[in-house]
Amino acid sequence: MEYERRERRGGYGRREGRGFGPRFPPKPVEIGKEYDVEIQETSRRGEGIARIKGLVVFVPNTKPGDKVKIRVTRISRRFCEAEVVGKGEAATEAEATETTEATEEETETE
Repeated sequence: MEYERRERRGGYGRREGRGFGPRFPPKPVEIGKEYDVEIQETSRRGEGIARIKGLVVFVPNTKPGDKVKIRVTRISRRFCEAEVVGKGEAATEAEATETTEATEEETETE
């Protein structure tokens, strides 16, 4: 029988591409950029929690249900932190749409 000899790279049986722990994918946010988000829940420290493409964002001085515009201030391996810049545009558009729909319904029923 003939066996093919494998070429070893690195040592101690590590596979290529593996390091000292799980790799974290590139983040969907950048420091200094602004995003419109909705606060979904509250953290243990009392900060609001939002998510941008699955990445957890901690936003101080907010509560669940708030729709705000944030600026990312710090990015960590598993989360990022941000500050409130103003009211979110999504909230303004949603409120305007609801108001328009309510006005149209009132007009149709009259």
